[in-house]
Amino acid sequence: MTDLELATHAALEAGKLLRANFGSDAVVDEALHHDIKLALDKESQDLITTILLGARTDDALYGEEGIAGNQDSNRHWIVDPIDGTVNFFYGIPHFCVSIALRVAGEIVVGVIHDPMVGETWTVEKGGPAMLDGKPIQTSKRANFAESILFVGCGKDEAALKTGIDRFHRASLKARKMRMMGSAALGMAYIACGRLDGYIESRISLWDIAAGQLLVETAGGKVELTVVPGYDDAYSIVASNGVIPIEEIL
Repeated sequence: MTDLELATHAALEAGKLLRANFGSDAVVDEALHHDIKLALDKESQDLITTILLGARTDDALYGEEGIAGNQDSNRHWIVDPIDGTVNFFYGIPHFCVSIALRVAGEIVVGVIHDPMVGETWTVEKGGPAMLDGKPIQTSKRANFAESILFVGCGKDEAALKTGIDRFHRASLKARKMRMMGSAALGMAYIACGRLDGYIESRISLWDIAAGQLLVETAGGKVELTVVPGYDDAYSIVASNGVIPIEEIL
């Protein structure tokens, strides 16, 4: 089984778990002002870990719910077991499983699986970006008046203010704005032409690792800037590659 096949298998199995539990009374491990942690987040990551490290015993895994495996390895699986946990908890069917593989510092595999819609985006370095096995490309929309943009607002006061200010500026130019609650799905939507851009002042690596390779392979652009004081956190500007999204920063 190739790395891409393995990552896809793990994402699909985790997706089955999430779909089977959607709509049930989820156990809350931690409730913050702008976020929720579920027991199912950990259960999903444990399942993914078992599949990935069971097949690649010398690899490392770095996920939202912790690390596992050989941390000295140059192969790191980067996992978000539920991207969109708040959506999941409130019964909103917009969330996904995101898995990427980083080898010697470079993302080489990405998989994003939406278990509710039943869509799976896959990409491998050097190959095409795919949605359910069919090649995809970013949109060619270069005019803000025709665009749909996704703005994330973060979880603290500074990030929220930045996001709301950007949302306001972008709203004056774009056809429509969206705040959907899943960065990984937002980037998958850019890769296949449904959205034209995404900006957020602080996002974690596991949210965007698979999506970065998808968007760039599909013809788009992704710019990441390290956020000082936070581990593996970045500000992100992702686009279809033609729309001048920097005008709204």
